Amino acid sequence: MCGIAGLIDFSKSTSSEQLCQIANSMGYAQRSRGPDGAGQWADPESGIGLDHRRLAIIDLTEEGIQPMISSSGRFVIVFNGEIYNYRVLREQLEKADSFQGWRGHSDTEVMLEAIEQWGLEKGLKSFSGMFAIALWDREKRKLFLARDRMGEKPLYYSKQGNTFLFGSELKALMAYDGFKKKVNRNSLSSYLRYHYVPAPHTIFENVHVLMPGTWASVSHDGTISKPKEYWSLLDCAREAENKIFTAPDTDIIDTLEDLLLNVIEREMIADVPLGAFLSGGIDSSLIVSLMQQCALSPVKTFTIGFDDKAYNEAKEAKLVAQHIGTEHTELYVSPKDALDIIPTIARIWDQPFSDASQIPTLLVSRMTREHVTVALSGDGGDELFAGYNRHFRGCSLWKKLEHIPVSLRSIMAEAILQVSPESLNELFAMLEPIIPEKLRMRLPGQKLHKLANVMDAESASDYYTALTSNWLNPETTVMSGREIVSPFQNRSMQPSTKNLTAWMQFMDAATYLPDDILTKVDRAAMAVSLETRAPFLDHEIVEFSQRLPMHLRMQNGQSKYALRKILYKYVPKNLIERPKMGFGIPIDNWLRGPLRGWAENLLSPERLADDGYFNGRTVRKAWQEHLSGEKDNHYRIWNILVFQSWMDEWDVS
Repeated sequence: MCGIAGLIDFSKSTSSEQLCQIANSMGYAQRSRGPDGAGQWADPESGIGLDHRRLAIIDLTEEGIQPMISSSGRFVIVFNGEIYNYRVLREQLEKADSFQGWRGHSDTEVMLEAIEQWGLEKGLKSFSGMFAIALWDREKRKLFLARDRMGEKPLYYSKQGNTFLFGSELKALMAYDGFKKKVNRNSLSSYLRYHYVPAPHTIFENVHVLMPGTWASVSHDGTISKPKEYWSLLDCAREAENKIFTAPDTDIIDTLEDLLLNVIEREMIADVPLGAFLSGGIDSSLIVSLMQQCALSPVKTFTIGFDDKAYNEAKEAKLVAQHIGTEHTELYVSPKDALDIIPTIARIWDQPFSDASQIPTLLVSRMTREHVTVALSGDGGDELFAGYNRHFRGCSLWKKLEHIPVSLRSIMAEAILQVSPESLNELFAMLEPIIPEKLRMRLPGQKLHKLANVMDAESASDYYTALTSNWLNPETTVMSGREIVSPFQNRSMQPSTKNLTAWMQFMDAATYLPDDILTKVDRAAMAVSLETRAPFLDHEIVEFSQRLPMHLRMQNGQSKYALRKILYKYVPKNLIERPKMGFGIPIDNWLRGPLRGWAENLLSPERLADDGYFNGRTVRKAWQEHLSGEKDNHYRIWNILVFQSWMDEWDVS
């Protein structure tokens, strides 16, 4: 992985030296993405300047340095990511009569040659991997930007006056002197609902993020094309509706296992130390099990633990690691370790982002980087194989709720909300001995309050929106804000809702996965110069998952059935079977304790009034409800606090 940045001065009035200086300052702002080297390239006649920050993973020699010029001299590229099938492509490209030979053995050089021989779109379709690309065509004097299929690698862009800017992170654009930091209040409204800003929008007006699976072009005269798809998750989902696998279950599961083994073996290629995150859950345990099948020595695995049992998976992860035979490292972190991360959040996630699991993600990334440079993860398993509670319990509940009048459901919801989350947790703790194990859950009080907030939904899509919301009515909280409509909120951009579970899986994979999960992991890992790889997100795995029959996604009340059947070949059931925990920290209690003073300053009536973004009464009411224990509003409060601290960090008025 690396960091890329650049600009086009459409006036063409900037010298080569100045273009390189500006590009360098943009790249320096995101230097943790690539600590192993920096390079710039400029063409003043076209006004283009490029910067690359290198995290050396494959071909550690000078032949892998970027910006890289193609063999013909026509193309110049800066690239962030990895192309896992580059060796196969290399062999194919060598057969061409026009092939002139290789200078090194980097995947970047293979990408350039593929584009040279096959053209951009065919080249993009041939790449298996994660990537954000900026490619300058010296012949057409045109810049091409492209992003990988599932959105693992980010790419932001904006036209500021007479200059076009792009970068791996928003901070690269903000490093440009003429960048205007004008908050988009509509984006802010959507941020309050989801705790992230839905792509292709950003928190700033006139700044965008390139959507996954698309490319766009920028001409030297200032013409910017609309992004064009070269791959579509929606097309995969729609095509799969009529192509569900009908082979015997064992054949389907065996094929999936072989496919995963091939992908994982390919993703273990690196010229630097490599390991994996291991939580002890289904996804990471399966990835590590299959890695060990491909490895010649024990795989290095990493876990962090907490003394709070409600948030600790380290014991289970250690047992899984011992059974598989990995070289396991665990680190127990204190509340102070986690609290010390909070002042860095706004700098690392340079756009407001308030998924609180960002804190343990950063902690485990930091610890992992002390031992390896590359780590594989289980990200994507939940979205593709039906792992979230909403995919099975949520859908089952909706089938019952939709037959109950909305008015009656509202009364039921009010009854639940009359009891505080803490009281409900205590009640469930007393009843735990008689509750069936598959119905047990972590923090039941909070989950019941979440249920109450969705019970008055009038449709399945409204129900899903409520399930995935923090602030249910953010437009009443943001002054003069109207929620943005993201592409996938348009029904024409969605598959059929006949199968509600499959529909929810698609919505999660198209929105929550790239905008939350992958954003969280990319920024946390890149902040400590760690490359992460997610085998489940290989497009062959994604396309295969769309065709799984529903009984191989969920069976007998269990999620991710197909993955479980593979995992049980390597790890006993008793080490895996437990309630899904997630990757969290007790922010709710910290806001009432060690973070209270910090929060009070950011949420003071005077501060809220001076900033002018939020309805002070609404925010203060939510804060007081949380402090009293009447409601668990920590998601909503954390939303606001992260935005307020982000404003301070980036001097946004």
